[in-house]
Amino acid sequence: MKVQFGRINFRVDTVNRFRSFSKIYGKTHSEVLEGMLDFFEKYQLSPFQDFGPTMRGMEANIKKRINGMIAILKDIEKHQTRPTKAMLQLLFEQTSPKEKQPALLLEEFTEVEQEDELFGAPGDTQLQKEKDTLQRDLDRTKSILEDILWIKIKIIKPAFGKEKLQLEMTVAEYRELKEQLKKR
Repeated sequence: MKVQFGRINFRVDTVNRFRSFSKIYGKTHSEVLEGMLDFFEKYQLSPFQDFGPTMRGMEANIKKRINGMIAILKDIEKHQTRPTKAMLQLLFEQTSPKEKQPALLLEEFTEVEQEDELFGAPGDTQLQKEKDTLQRDLDRTKSILEDILWIKIKIIKPAFGKEKLQLEMTVAEYRELKEQLKKR
């Protein structure tokens, strides 16, 4: 197959620049021109667009776009993904994320065998009465807490997630307990 050639008129200074450019790459003028056209078409660039020295402007533009994408992804995570995750946890665990249940620690109180010097002095009946009253209040509070811990708290085993403790108490019972504890 015979290759056909055509002519295009260019200014002399442009022709000299193009010849120098072609010598750098060691190709024919046609191959260099085709490579240039393919490059501009493939990357959808305009030869008249200024990208700065060695395309640093384009690099800065790409970095700005990447930072914009990162900001969009963080916004999506903050406003869409986290609330959706919290809703799913609420659905599967049957607890509110804001109402985290406090960890209940049960400590056994051991009575001190030695009496305090203030309470052990003879003739201090008033102090002994106060001590007895405080001991009764402590015993009542212990019984209330035992009632809550052993009767009203149930272990819930959801289909998904970890086992949880659930307090089975009406609002009225809670308010009554709160008032009892305030009085003491």
